[in-house]
Amino acid sequence: MEQTDLLRLAVITLERLRIPYMLVGSYASSVWGEARFTQDIDILVDLRLDRVAELCAAFPVPEFYFSEQAARDAVRLRSQFNVIHPPSGNKIDFMLPRGDDWSLEQLGRYRTEQFEGGIAVQVASPEDVIVSKMIYYNEGGSEKHLRDCAGILRVQEGRIELDYIAKWAQRFRLIDVWNVILERVKED
Repeated sequence: MEQTDLLRLAVITLERLRIPYMLVGSYASSVWGEARFTQDIDILVDLRLDRVAELCAAFPVPEFYFSEQAARDAVRLRSQFNVIHPPSGNKIDFMLPRGDDWSLEQLGRYRTEQFEGGIAVQVASPEDVIVSKMIYYNEGGSEKHLRDCAGILRVQEGRIELDYIAKWAQRFRLIDVWNVILERVKED
């Protein structure tokens, strides 16, 4: 199963179950910026405990590895869980919203984009992808997050709400990271 097939299955399932979702992470940054290889698909889901079993049933064993208990724990803790397709090694990381003001706001800002094969996918806005990448950079220091942010700004030049990003950078104490990204874009 290719990544695009796994993404298609996830989107069809989430829409059928009416679970609010949006594509985030490197897949989303590739939509808005410069494409790069990613080993997994990151999807933010607003999942409730009473919907976990239905979601789990859409990814049956032995074709998939999906721990219903891990999903239940993730819903309770507002963390993440995954679904793995062992034969291909492809994986989805399902992430729960953090529960803060930004998480609530970003859920309403997604954009629907057409993907290969005609599937419509709800994708985090480019601004929210940048904010999340700044948070990840601050937590782990991986350069790829800064490159992704700069790539989005270059590709989407003039179409980005810079004030929105600056507001959340200030709120999350990431203004230094934001300034580094802006400098990188100026240098290119």
